[in-house]
Amino acid sequence: MTIITTVIKVGIADLKVTHVPNTLKTSGLGSCVGVVIYEQKIAGLAHVMLPDSTASNKSILNEMKYADTSIDLLLEQLLTEGVCRSKLKAKIAGGAQMFSFKSDNNMLNIGQRNIEAVLAKLKEHKIPIVAQDVGGNKGRTIEFNIETGMLEVRTVNSGVMQI
Repeated sequence: MTIITTVIKVGIADLKVTHVPNTLKTSGLGSCVGVVIYEQKIAGLAHVMLPDSTASNKSILNEMKYADTSIDLLLEQLLTEGVCRSKLKAKIAGGAQMFSFKSDNNMLNIGQRNIEAVLAKLKEHKIPIVAQDVGGNKGRTIEFNIETGMLEVRTVNSGVMQI
């Protein structure tokens, strides 16, 4: 019997949850951060674009866009699927500084602010980060294999690594 694996694509400011044998993939991680939360047979991936939803002046928000709201949504969906909260782990990648600024103003470094917001939210939920590939100044594409627990990180002009 052949097991068919489907690659579930997650867009920018989007999130998805799926089960083994599928994989989760997102592209276009520049200053954005890809957040994988998983346990043995199930995983979710959020493509976080901005750190803080409270900075938005829009009355209708895409909650999947922000670190402070997307991780809550992702966790909620995983819990609905029956995960054991105490067994959850996370892997993250992205948060590059894609443009160089001649300023010490951290407000301009969205990548670093995204990383900090993701780390704070995962800490708030007591979800340990078991691997990360963050920062730098190159874009990334990530693909998470639920069965092996490996996150493949493809970095522009730097090849592929697994974390």
